[in-house]
Amino acid sequence: MNITKVFAAAVALASITAAANAGTLDDIAKRGELRVAVQTQGPPFSLVDAAGERTGSSVELAELMAKEMGVKITFLDFDWDGLIPALLSGKADLLVADMTPTLARGMKVAFTKPYMYTGSTVFTKAGGKFNTTGDCKAKGTKIAVLLGATGEKEAKAAFPDAEIKSYKGGGPLLLDAVNNGQADCGVNDVSAVKGQSTAYPAGSFTIMPDMLSKEPLAFATRYDEPDLLIWMNQFLDQVTLDGRLQKNLDYWVNSDNWKKDH
Repeated sequence: MNITKVFAAAVALASITAAANAGTLDDIAKRGELRVAVQTQGPPFSLVDAAGERTGSSVELAELMAKEMGVKITFLDFDWDGLIPALLSGKADLLVADMTPTLARGMKVAFTKPYMYTGSTVFTKAGGKFNTTGDCKAKGTKIAVLLGATGEKEAKAAFPDAEIKSYKGGGPLLLDAVNNGQADCGVNDVSAVKGQSTAYPAGSFTIMPDMLSKEPLAFATRYDEPDLLIWMNQFLDQVTLDGRLQKNLDYWVNSDNWKKDH
């Protein structure tokens, strides 16, 4: 009788453990849908093209993930400061954007291994009095940054005497602010600045050659999704080895070839 009870308890425990370990991947497979949080305005990583289609470097990588999973994909648009809250609330399964895995962000979400490296740079309107990063350090200089982005923190450290103007939304807001004279200079990820500045006539902006930082970029999940995090890292390993990642970055990030197609 005791052996029977022990066996029954073991079976029950195994069933409970299996249910607890079902995980996010099983949920995604059963749902038949991968829900992905993306930035509303963030070319070349995320944008809506002339045909009204959501596309970009991060978007295409997320589409590859869904294809490998055998499920459909749903993109959920958020301003920059809404990406992590959307993930933590369970609205999205994962987050894909040009996000730096800082230690502070790592207290909230679990990041994958880096898929590329970039850094923050300074840009100004061409033909103005700000021609170097040093020029932007003058007292009272208005520096446009994205609220909650690493560039905001870096700008405060690099330009202690400047007036830091934080904008809620996407990188194009910073270019607009500088172009319209609301700010003298802007600080943002160099890949984003180069990609987003192509929406303006050639030569509209001066992008400083020196970098304020060198940073990795990564995707993110919640800490209660360890199976999805492991799978995403395996995905990044695979697309790195088979060349799909480099092909994506060469098209979207390392050139402006995408501009003529979208």
